Amino acid sequence: MKRGPGLAVVGVIAFTASAMALPPSTRPGVGAIPYTATGQYGTTFRVFAPFADSVAVGGTFNGWNSTQYPLGNEYNGYWSGDVPFVTAGQRYKFFVKRGTNSAWRNDPRARDLTSSVGDSVIYNPASYTWQHQFTMPQWRKLVMYEMHPGAFFAPTAGVPGNFASARQKLQHLQDLGINAIALMPINEFPGDYSWGYNASYPYSVETAYGTPNDLKGFIDDSHSRGIGVMGDVVFNHLGPSDMDLWRFDHWYSGTGGGSYFFNDFRASTPWGNTRPDYTRNEVRTFIKDNCLMWLDEFRMDGLRMDGTKYIRRTDQFGVDIPEGWSLLQWINDSVNATQPGKLMIAEDMDLNQWIGKTTGEGGAGFDSQWDSAFFPSIRGNLITQNDSDRNMYAVKDAILYSYNGQIEQRIIYTESHDEVANGKQRMPSEIWASNPGSWYARKRSMLGGAIVMTSPGIPMLFQGQEFLEDGWFQDNDPLDWSKATTYATTLRHYTDLIKLRKNAFSCTEGLSGQNTNVFHLNNTNKVIGMHRWQAGGVGDDVVVIFNFSTNPISNYRVGFPRSGLWRCVFNGDWTGYGSDYANHPCFDTEGNGLPWDGLGQSGLISLGAYSCAIFTQGTCTDPPPPGNPADLDSSGTVDGADLGILLGNWSGSGSGDINESGIVDGADLGMLLSAWGS
Repeated sequence: MKRGPGLAVVGVIAFTASAMALPPSTRPGVGAIPYTATGQYGTTFRVFAPFADSVAVGGTFNGWNSTQYPLGNEYNGYWSGDVPFVTAGQRYKFFVKRGTNSAWRNDPRARDLTSSVGDSVIYNPASYTWQHQFTMPQWRKLVMYEMHPGAFFAPTAGVPGNFASARQKLQHLQDLGINAIALMPINEFPGDYSWGYNASYPYSVETAYGTPNDLKGFIDDSHSRGIGVMGDVVFNHLGPSDMDLWRFDHWYSGTGGGSYFFNDFRASTPWGNTRPDYTRNEVRTFIKDNCLMWLDEFRMDGLRMDGTKYIRRTDQFGVDIPEGWSLLQWINDSVNATQPGKLMIAEDMDLNQWIGKTTGEGGAGFDSQWDSAFFPSIRGNLITQNDSDRNMYAVKDAILYSYNGQIEQRIIYTESHDEVANGKQRMPSEIWASNPGSWYARKRSMLGGAIVMTSPGIPMLFQGQEFLEDGWFQDNDPLDWSKATTYATTLRHYTDLIKLRKNAFSCTEGLSGQNTNVFHLNNTNKVIGMHRWQAGGVGDDVVVIFNFSTNPISNYRVGFPRSGLWRCVFNGDWTGYGSDYANHPCFDTEGNGLPWDGLGQSGLISLGAYSCAIFTQGTCTDPPPPGNPADLDSSGTVDGADLGILLGNWSGSGSGDINESGIVDGADLGMLLSAWGS
């Protein structure tokens, strides 16, 4: 662009301290924005500092001279100017003066930093070349996996994991069947270890995890494997430490944080007095633009917004902040207008139906929210020691809780970062702290996983849950990946459940259906059953039975929604899911027309201790996980062919060893004959 009188080109004529400011830039955007024009290149610098008397930019490109490049005052709170020949990779800061106060400040919109107490680094968003296109699956078909990049996979002891190391384990997630990663916050925070909910610079990528391009590479690689990536943004507070945004332009009121923060009682949050000022348009834009950046430039497939209740009001029982509510609406309307199909999730935890209502109805406009109705009842009824204390009515209420009648509007789980730390542990450790690998701990925690994968909602696992990670979550304690081998049977349990949830065998469409009927509840024997369906019919209707007791059940009558043969396609007591499991048979059963449980049909079933059984009708396109262990040739019927296999291996091992005792004997013959014709 043309420059006014007295302005010199960098490197040709020295720029004097008395020179007039660079004229305000006409280029769009805020922050440090590299540009290329005919015969020119450089960087536009633009920053919001409404109470400053002057702002200059300096860095490695001018020896950190605080007067050489003063920015022009736009007289709207912004200061800006173009500096030629300054390119990506160079470090910079703003020198902000007000009265007798002056200081170097990092860019509030810094896209890259040397550290949380270091320098801003100019980043060119066009420097990454995307390799893969991706379309998010239907939301009701999602299976999410919450991941902390630093603790997911850290190949070097004492060094946090990063996006590059996490990419090494994406094949594991693909094999598991995950199709959406929910990243914990990845913005620049103090030090190398943190959960990420204390971000100092919302526009940057944590340096311990890698560069912005490293994050893009992780997302690109995930997309190539059919896995979406969700971000996690925190705007109920900022920091509160290592934060140049605090009193950025030296103005503040009382003990407040200045122009980016509330400076009255609304500043107070459980994490410090750093709630952004949602009444100031420039701060609202700062937050909205950040959300759109992750979805657009970084191609994230959605965002989880942390602690939205602390955006819409001051505290759990505090006063409302109307501007916070309208900010949430504005963000979601902007996402829908510019990034349709991206999934916006609130962590509100208040059972608030209005979070998921449209903005046209007066709602906040989120697509989904973490469900605080699900995990307390499910988790609590599994970690309690005595079967008699398990409350099937509470389990039923947890399964059926709904936001606005749409299953996509809730995220369900038994483990998350909040539920396995801060005085709480992973499910196996909550069940038996000194023996998390015990039969009881595996059985009941895996039963919880089965409930998550079969209930209405978007199911989510927390990293390592699939191979029985124990203890409590710590950001400096990476997953013990040897457990993926030690507990390979647990891993298979989750892999099979996820396949069924996603209808990988074309016979369980109902597991992700909108409709649920908990038709059977036996609080004495601790058995509960539900019918899941989308449109209904063969291959769609699914019946799921849970046994919350240590006592197996046999010849137990439950209702079925249709007549005909119901195939057991999942048996949680199968020895393939635990070598010490009893392999209590889950036989196919015939809906015989006897009304039961309010349904027109019923059948007799068997089910092992602390187990889940899944029944469906029709033919599955591929062999499903083992259901009827007596169907030795997987023909769908226990008949003479299976008897021939068993007798042919009599007194030996291998096929015919139905109870996996190590020998084919009379016990196996009895099980086969009991299942004859099923």
